[in-house]
Amino acid sequence: MHLQVLAQCAGVSTWQSVAFAFDSVRLLNPPEEPLPDHPRLEVFYSCDAPATVQLDCVVTFDVGDISTSLLRQWGCVPGKPKKRTLRLTLPDWLVYQPDGIVAVSNWALSCILRASVRYERVGERAVAAEDVATLQPRPPYSRPVKQHQVCFAWGSLMLQFSRDITKKQCPREEETVHFLSSIFASTGEVFGITKTLRPYGSNVLEYLRVRSFSSPWCVFSMWVFVARGCQDSACGLLHHIDSLNDYATPTLLLTTSGHLHIQLHGSSNASTAILSHFKVPLREWCQLSVKLQGKTVTVTMVRLGEESRAVESTTNRLSHDITLIDTDGYFVIGGGRYIKGVEGYFGPLVYYRNRASTERPSEVVIPDVIKDVNLTGWLQTCQEVSLNIRQSIDFYSLLAQQGDKSGIEVFSNGTRKDSLKKCELWDAAGHRFGARVAKYLALKHGGRGLSLQVVGRALYSLARHKLNRASNMKVLGKILPLLLQAGCLGDTRALHMSAVVYSAGLGVEKEPSKAWLLALLAAQKDDRFALLHLGHLHHHGQHGVLADPDVAYAYYANIAQQTTIDRLNPSPEQVYVEEIYLHNEEVLELQTNENHHIFQWLKHQAHKGAPDAEQAVARMLFWGQQGVSPNIQAALRHYERGAVLLEDPASMYDFGITLLQGHGVKKDIPKAIMFLKKAMDKGFVPAISALAWYYEQSEGDYNKAVQLWEKADLLGSPDAALNLGVVYSLGLYPQQAADQYMAYKYYLKAAERGHIRGAAEVANIWSTGIPGHVTRRPSDAVLWGKWAAEQNGHLGRLLRRALDCFLKSDMFGSLVYYMTAAELGYAAAQFNVAYLCDQNKGDFLDPAFALNCMQMFYNLTIQNPKHEPYALIRMGDMWYEGQVDGQKRLYSAAEMYKQAALKNEPQGWYNLGLLVEEDYRLPLTLLSELGLLEFYFSDKTSLRSVLYQRCRDSENSDSHLPCSLALFKLHLQVFQKEYSTIIKYATTVTAVGAPTIVLIILGLIRRRVLPPN
Repeated sequence: MHLQVLAQCAGVSTWQSVAFAFDSVRLLNPPEEPLPDHPRLEVFYSCDAPATVQLDCVVTFDVGDISTSLLRQWGCVPGKPKKRTLRLTLPDWLVYQPDGIVAVSNWALSCILRASVRYERVGERAVAAEDVATLQPRPPYSRPVKQHQVCFAWGSLMLQFSRDITKKQCPREEETVHFLSSIFASTGEVFGITKTLRPYGSNVLEYLRVRSFSSPWCVFSMWVFVARGCQDSACGLLHHIDSLNDYATPTLLLTTSGHLHIQLHGSSNASTAILSHFKVPLREWCQLSVKLQGKTVTVTMVRLGEESRAVESTTNRLSHDITLIDTDGYFVIGGGRYIKGVEGYFGPLVYYRNRASTERPSEVVIPDVIKDVNLTGWLQTCQEVSLNIRQSIDFYSLLAQQGDKSGIEVFSNGTRKDSLKKCELWDAAGHRFGARVAKYLALKHGGRGLSLQVVGRALYSLARHKLNRASNMKVLGKILPLLLQAGCLGDTRALHMSAVVYSAGLGVEKEPSKAWLLALLAAQKDDRFALLHLGHLHHHGQHGVLADPDVAYAYYANIAQQTTIDRLNPSPEQVYVEEIYLHNEEVLELQTNENHHIFQWLKHQAHKGAPDAEQAVARMLFWGQQGVSPNIQAALRHYERGAVLLEDPASMYDFGITLLQGHGVKKDIPKAIMFLKKAMDKGFVPAISALAWYYEQSEGDYNKAVQLWEKADLLGSPDAALNLGVVYSLGLYPQQAADQYMAYKYYLKAAERGHIRGAAEVANIWSTGIPGHVTRRPSDAVLWGKWAAEQNGHLGRLLRRALDCFLKSDMFGSLVYYMTAAELGYAAAQFNVAYLCDQNKGDFLDPAFALNCMQMFYNLTIQNPKHEPYALIRMGDMWYEGQVDGQKRLYSAAEMYKQAALKNEPQGWYNLGLLVEEDYRLPLTLLSELGLLEFYFSDKTSLRSVLYQRCRDSENSDSHLPCSLALFKLHLQVFQKEYSTIIKYATTVTAVGAPTIVLIILGLIRRRVLPPN
């Protein structure tokens, strides 16, 4: 008996010649793929006894299932070989697209057409001869659509014509995952980038991924720039944390010596650590890749110099399997909850999930994003500047120590007496100015204590001094070289201010790539404003920076933690953050200072024994509120007076806290506890939480502490909720194990009550999630982290400077400071920048710059969830006047006015009425949102009437008169229209008699002009 040879690849089956005196079967012309219109199939067969010839279709699916379909069957009688021609009819789900009638099937991996000669046996049919052909199935939506010859049911017809069926596309699958596509500045702390992965939507890919759990075949490739060697035993580059909060495959760390530490885990708690034989270089971009191929691990480093390429590689084969479940837990780029990150920068990081990259080390090129930022170019230039100034410091310090003071008269009060004839550019010639500053400082201080950092601070102070005296944009272009040199010498404030100048185009051309570079340099040194700046850029994806909530949160988490620490250490450099909008005259009138009549009146009331006034004065002085400069010592005197003389519970609490923590006064715990207990006895809730904190911290009495915290929590204390969350998180709750979910619920409660650290903790949990309890919510984590970060006292100081300039009519200074805060993403500052550009008092701005500034920052303002309706009105006016794109667009204007009206802004209702008066027909959807759908087919007079009525009836009392006048004018127009008609008629019938006319007029006066809406 001769059997056919099974085909090993797609296409027509291969077979060997056989003798046909016995049982045999051949497929003479099988198709290469399942087709609906294949020509007649020819089958050549013979048998040596009565038998059955059977044609089957065997399909294997991605999920491992096998489907066998019987296509044809006929009898075979002994004799000469015969050839049968038949129509090949394959199942519709295999050859056609799914369309509502043709069913959707699993993904077909292979299809085998099988012909066989079979004999009846007891209970079965034995196969005597067989031939097969392998057909390669098409993807489901690459197949033809079947032209049905039957009538569709209504439901199937709707499905066929629905968008999801007729325009079906394969879902996007993350086979190649870009964990990071931009550049991230790492401060060397625990604020890294968290990333998670989901299972594949495709059954094929998911099947392959699950099958490779214990034998991964993948690559992790990342670019890194190490600015400083690891200061701990190990620093994080990339690590994987599983759902049990343990390290998982892979973990890539940098050791103190500069070598790579790679940790891999397998089944049964088996793990292996590999130490590379090569070191990661400092201050140089390099590509690191970890390739996993079964039990083999290859670690490669590629260094790309200007003219050379260096490749280092190490390969290890493990004795145990490697387990990689990439959807379990999360990945961290840089530092995380359990390890600090490297100090430097991370570039693009790519994860090839189901395959090993075929890119060879010789083919590696520097990514475009790294080239555009040009970090190495900046560092090389700065190295030249630093060397130049270092030589100047050494030379002039030596002269000063020898008593030579010549040249000190070059400067006076921080400025040069001989001003520069032209702007010093950022080049070799511009470096001379930094050298002159070094000379001045060396000669002035006798060459003692002078360093590059001191010169940098002096350059920044000089630039600020010039800025404070400026009145137009041109000065910013002139002081930019000073800022850049100061930044080169390590002053992060100068770096960030330079970034703002380039980003906003203040006196120079906008250069987003330079702005990003300068912000990265400052953020890597932990500058607060730079961290906020980059968080904002990645949150909204502005200035060419890719939007990425995970990267944004990494920056916000850093500044949020700094904010919680800063608030525990008040200083004159910090001011309470107040959300003040410049168009709000009522709020502006409440701004004061130490010599203002409002503050003096409050002090007078405090001395007369008014507790509320005593509290207000003390908190203004302590936190720097409402324009009062921070003065902790003066604030303490008012706290003490309120606590001791007035026995005010709020003052007792505040004074007790200062004594407990030693803010501006020597710690006195017994006295602090006394005042806190008195405040608690008077029912002051924050004092209860403070006493609980004392019992926990000083006496270790968790039972008493928890009891007090739970009491305060029931009374709405944010501090109590936060501390209960900490107790649950650390497992310190009496007689209970650690419970992260209970901790989360208390953190969330504290955040919703306005606690900054509570918000930071909630954001931290949402960035990773709690398996089984809290899903990961990166976008919401950004919002909480941003809110906590924006409560920083240093931001408050910046906003206060901007407001002080505005109150002193220094519009240019106010614009610069508000622009700095606006670039950080602070919504009120963005509005105020737009408002200053809108007003442009004294024409201190170029009209083109002012118009662009208005458009950009009003637009940014309305994207904020809690935006000011005034911004909507002004954006609507700009659309109406054609200032946005040169064309008058009433639809866009109406949309802006509608949104303002929905926020109960009377100007929105009024402006909509004006649009209707100009014969613009408001869209149906707009009227529906306003609740005025019934007026769509009514006349414009009725619609104007109801719009003006809503304007008049809004809560804003200032709008009552103008809206009432508009409504009165409308009534007069309607009355005049109807009255003039009657007058004309009456004139023609004057001869009839005056009494008739009088009666008609009186009747008109008594009529209602408008329907009662």
